[in-house]
Amino acid sequence: MVATFPQDWPVLVTGGTGFIGRRLVATLLAQGHRVRVLVRAGTAPPAEWASVETVVGDLADAASLERACAGMHTVLHVAGLAHAEADTPEWAARHWAINAAGTFSLLDAAVKAGVERFVFLSSSKAVGDPGPHCVDEGWDSAPESPYGQAKRAAEQRVLAVGQAQGLHVVNIRPVLVYGPGMKANLARLIEAIRRGWLPPLPETGHRRSLVHVDDVIQALLLAAVHPAAAGRTYLVTDGQAYSGRALYAIVRRALGRRVPRWAIPASLCYGIADLADGLRWLAGRRDRRMRAMLDKVLGWACYDSSRISAELGYRPIWTLERYCETEWQDLRD
Repeated sequence: MVATFPQDWPVLVTGGTGFIGRRLVATLLAQGHRVRVLVRAGTAPPAEWASVETVVGDLADAASLERACAGMHTVLHVAGLAHAEADTPEWAARHWAINAAGTFSLLDAAVKAGVERFVFLSSSKAVGDPGPHCVDEGWDSAPESPYGQAKRAAEQRVLAVGQAQGLHVVNIRPVLVYGPGMKANLARLIEAIRRGWLPPLPETGHRRSLVHVDDVIQALLLAAVHPAAAGRTYLVTDGQAYSGRALYAIVRRALGRRVPRWAIPASLCYGIADLADGLRWLAGRRDRRMRAMLDKVLGWACYDSSRISAELGYRPIWTLERYCETEWQDLRD
């Protein structure tokens, strides 16, 4: 897949110091590509970036975006503000400023610089939650969070600019991403299981989609290269649909631990999470982190990535089970 990305295409990566972006830059460098990365002031580039050209700036600085895009063939726009569950007015304004308006500005700079290909890393949150179904790109309900609304607005602008300017544009919607360096709810869940804090989860019949960071990178590069991708939007998963019980069992087995035959009822799990969040609230932590973490494994969030497989030849390399078994040898008892 990477070998098909032409080495004579200079590529700009935004968000190159983040979880996905850093791995993307490493992949491109390993194949000998010319890479430029937009970095914020005060950010020290990693030592392995000796051959990477950096441009200091950010998505709110139009002049820096023009400098970053100048002479580039392809833009892989990975930068963005996460915190998808944050929905205060302050967070909503930040999501719009970075994930929407920042993308608008980068698109303007790319068009001005004569960039030929623009791939936007969006999110499955750009549409509303699918409920008790496994959905594909035909699912078009309105996004429910400020994060999702900003991502959706950015997607729409990407497609509109592509059509108006004859630019090869693609939106990539990954589901919950795992892999080395992951953070947030999934990482906290895995750590809770490793430390023995989480009781055996029940089998609820709900399903959740995940994807490894390397497969997100595969999707980004295929989207940039493949002619059929122009003007399209793609969901990206690892091809599996995990239940909460399955996730619990995968992590336990990867740690070399027995999977208990019994389980805590879902209602009790949520009761414990709500109690823990209540204690956090009294301590001044104004969020519902424990319930959000539990929702990540016991709630529905199932997506079908057949379109990108059929149209671009995407083939996920990883599953969560393979990742845990191959990467966690040092964590086993």
